[in-house]
Amino acid sequence: MQFIHLPNWLTIAVDIFAWYSIHLSVSWLARRVPERFLAEKAYWFRTRDWEKEGEIWQEVFRVRSWKPYLPDGTKITKEGFDKTHLKGFDMASLEKFALETRRAELAHWAMIPPAGLFFFWNPAWAGWIMIGYAVLFNLPLIFVQRYNRPRLERMVRRKAERSEVNQRMPHKLSRKHKWVRE
Repeated sequence: MQFIHLPNWLTIAVDIFAWYSIHLSVSWLARRVPERFLAEKAYWFRTRDWEKEGEIWQEVFRVRSWKPYLPDGTKITKEGFDKTHLKGFDMASLEKFALETRRAELAHWAMIPPAGLFFFWNPAWAGWIMIGYAVLFNLPLIFVQRYNRPRLERMVRRKAERSEVNQRMPHKLSRKHKWVRE
């Protein structure tokens, strides 16, 4: 399937440039995806029952042990949402973080299919290596998003439930005779 024959050194240079371009382009495009597309109810991003609220990723792949060592593209591009740690536990921060896990998952899924283009200028064995690279590089990052998102969504639900309960609870007199909300 190789249509373009290049010297080995040039093939390697083109491969490096192509991957760099793919990563930056997909990342740039992902940052421009409207938030409504990334809505929690979108079929693609829903947590499946078999994922056990994201815990399957910890059980099978031990995500917590290696996720701190994964790169965050926002450090390279200096754009986007840093997902290395929560910036706050308020509802808006949690919802934004969950939304950005969807954006990151979409970006990493989108980085896999372009690997097929490498067959045009690489021998078949190198094309398969490029597909392997795309899968092995992106799947761990997808697993982390699918592990984190249900936990974030659970925190959002609990906060919403607590807020709803607090709004319905009457004020009571505390021991120190100050009106407080329990």
